[in-house]
Amino acid sequence: MGRAAVVGGGVLGLAVARELSERGDEVTLFEAAPEIGGLASAWSLGDIVWDRHYHVILASDSRTRALLDWVGLDQEVVWKTTRTGFYAGETYGLRSATSPLEMLRLPSLSPIDTMRIGATVVAGSRITDGTPLEDIPVADWLRRRSGGKAFDRFWVPLLRAKLGTAWTDTSAAFIWATMRRLTAARRAGLSEERFGYVPGGAARIFDAVATKLTHEGVKLLTSTPVIAVQSNGLDQVVVTEQGSERFDRVVVTTAAPLAARLCLDLTDAERNRLRSVRYQGVVCASMLLPQRLADYYLTYITDGATPFTAVVEMTSFVDPAELGGKHLVYLPKYVSPEDPIFEASDEELRFQYSRYLQRMYPHFDPSQIEAFEVSRVRQVYAIPTLGYSRTMPSTTTSIPSLQLLGSANLPFSTLNMNDTLSLVDELR
Repeated sequence: MGRAAVVGGGVLGLAVARELSERGDEVTLFEAAPEIGGLASAWSLGDIVWDRHYHVILASDSRTRALLDWVGLDQEVVWKTTRTGFYAGETYGLRSATSPLEMLRLPSLSPIDTMRIGATVVAGSRITDGTPLEDIPVADWLRRRSGGKAFDRFWVPLLRAKLGTAWTDTSAAFIWATMRRLTAARRAGLSEERFGYVPGGAARIFDAVATKLTHEGVKLLTSTPVIAVQSNGLDQVVVTEQGSERFDRVVVTTAAPLAARLCLDLTDAERNRLRSVRYQGVVCASMLLPQRLADYYLTYITDGATPFTAVVEMTSFVDPAELGGKHLVYLPKYVSPEDPIFEASDEELRFQYSRYLQRMYPHFDPSQIEAFEVSRVRQVYAIPTLGYSRTMPSTTTSIPSLQLLGSANLPFSTLNMNDTLSLVDELR
């Protein structure tokens, strides 16, 4: 039994703290924000509290469901079948793309094109090991399987929306991981998606996790940013504004560039590898409305004029009663950490997004927006560039008592909670 520190209170840091506590360590967790949960945390939107970013649970998310079971919430998950929308611009309008037959009727593509897209998704979902795909550019793999027209009109807009200009440097392992994740949500082939949520959302989940961890002796220190982690003999010292504390081991679960800054005794090679990870950020607007925009959970957008990546209508499967009878819409925009959109005000984005939503949904009235808030995160997930698993940072370091775990260690992931929790298996 020893003294362990965990830096970062996202879902991974919480799971690491749980694992170390169950091994017999005395654990202290440091989180800079006022609340735990990280990207999965909740916030206030108008007069309701719900998730800061959109998340769903799949029936196949064994690690997520094990965590929920640990706090007694797995049996409360509400499962719903969802529908998918597709928007290619005003000329074509908003269409359903839920069933295979509807996919065949997608605008701007011939039936042969859409059949090849479907075959590409099926083929990708059947691949069990994405390692060989790391050396193939995603453009080459998709163009070969779907054809040039489908690639240009369907895949390129989606890749650009998710990866920005980085899509040209991304490996086919990215689209493979995405296909595997999405098709895992289907109950029968490509016919139905089933997603789940816990009544009360992230706030309820993390309240339960915090209560359970505290009961088991874990010390949770929120609003306590770590300034540095440095060696002192065989131990590690965690430095905060409140002082410093020695631990037998430290596990840092932050983004790679922050880990490089915090951990003072890493080698230059280790620090350079952490700094070289290429991240994608997100600007995600949350909007409360008195009525639903459409009947789709997720609407893909291939129109080049779109100011956001997709439309995510959470209350297409979350009971509006959870949100005071209101309807919650997320409008994410995935961009590089240097994108000027991070400097745009909420008011600017609200005006820009509202104008485009009026094109997508003629009945939409911007004056009916009851709340509009924007979350900005510059480092959300590591872009799987060619050969990424061979160059990504190691979870172990040259310092035996220091370990680094984070999204940069997930070469085959869409950065969902279930995949993130798999990193607990890397603990020494």
